[in-house]
Amino acid sequence: MAKKDNSKYVSKGQRRNVQRSTTKAVKRARTDIDGLDNIMKAHLALKNPWITISNPNDKETNKKKIRVRSNDLFGDPKAFYRMATGGEN
Repeated sequence: MAKKDNSKYVSKGQRRNVQRSTTKAVKRARTDIDGLDNIMKAHLALKNPWITISNPNDKETNKKKIRVRSNDLFGDPKAFYRMATGGEN
C-alpha cells in the first residue's frame, strides 16, 4: 500500500472566514421577491423546498406561521395538463 500524504493543511473550522456584519448586510439586501424567486426556481427544478406561510387555521393562535412543502402548496411540478388541439383522436 502507498504511504498517505499528510502534508496538506486542513482547517479546524473554529472561526468564520467572512465577517458577520458582511453576511448580515447581504441577508438584509435580499428582498422578499428574491426569496420567492429562488423558491419557485427550486420548485420548478423538482426540489420541493419548504415555504413559510400564514396559518390558515385561526384557532391555532400560538402558531401564526407554519412551514409547508411547495408540492402541497403549488401542486406537483411533474404533473401537467396538456390540452388537445382538436385534430387528435
